Amino acid sequence: MSQGVLRYLARSFVNGGNRDGGRYLLGTFEAEFGRWNGVSCGVIYARRMLSSSATEPAPIDKEKKGSAIAEEEEEKKKNGGGAVVPSSYWGISRPKITKEDGTEWPWNCFMPWETYRADLSIDLKKHHVPKTFADKFAYHTVKLLRVPTDIFFQRRYGCRAMMLETVAAVPGMVGGMLLHLRSLRKFEHSGGWIKALLEEAENERMHLMTMVELVKPKWYERLLVLTVQGVFFNAYFVLYLLSPKLAHRVVGYLEEEAIHSYTEYLKDLNSGAIENVPAPAIAIDYWRLPKDATLKDVITVIRADEAHHRDVNHFASDIHFQGRKLKDSPAPLGYH
Repeated sequence: MSQGVLRYLARSFVNGGNRDGGRYLLGTFEAEFGRWNGVSCGVIYARRMLSSSATEPAPIDKEKKGSAIAEEEEEKKKNGGGAVVPSSYWGISRPKITKEDGTEWPWNCFMPWETYRADLSIDLKKHHVPKTFADKFAYHTVKLLRVPTDIFFQRRYGCRAMMLETVAAVPGMVGGMLLHLRSLRKFEHSGGWIKALLEEAENERMHLMTMVELVKPKWYERLLVLTVQGVFFNAYFVLYLLSPKLAHRVVGYLEEEAIHSYTEYLKDLNSGAIENVPAPAIAIDYWRLPKDATLKDVITVIRADEAHHRDVNHFASDIHFQGRKLKDSPAPLGYH
């Protein structure tokens, strides 16, 4: 290759290159190397490619475009006229899930295998008698926290329950998170307690999702929830770091108060002070209630859940008070 070609090639790269320069360069190549068979054809083809505009759009296949539009319209009809759900590039898609009666499963927040029937035979009157200083501190702290709740909500048990669940769903998440981090640091198993506490948090959150269907919170109640959650989360986080046994004991007494509140709720339902409306669909599916279930049935199963949470947290606290670790005692998995 001549030195002139090399110089022009360098100048072309410095100046950003252009189509005319490309033609000149290819022409020079053709003159230099045209004596070899097949090179001229390749150069001519390359010259034609360079002569076309780089920004010229590719022709659109109208038949393919029309077919794609038709498929999109058909998909919209299947989705009731809503937006088309895009197929996942990552291969993640939800399989078709149905109920026992063959109808499509309507919920994304929980699946049929996560539903259950509450154990209504549980003893609701159990109480941990405070004996040690830590027990008494936890008991009286919970009793003190009840005072402003009683003043603010009085006998508006729907709103009270909604507020209660926004707090009750925090301890399980905090405890599970801290045990998870401890397991990672210590390279040790948790004995199933991470899952047990996260199950508790999820169960409490489902209580809240049910209550929201029944009670529409006002703006100031939402603001109160935001404030209480922010304070309680941080306070419980620090408490669990300092003393897990005290933290679980506090939750045990909180659940005892929750049982009392739901019992009072049921009294007002039975007396007619609160209307016994039909149960929300989410509650019927989550607790496998009959289709004609009412609010009374929902409050009954929620109260049973709270009794199970009471037992789990008092049990966890007792393990710590005995000088053992949670991982040394099997966790009550699936024990709502």
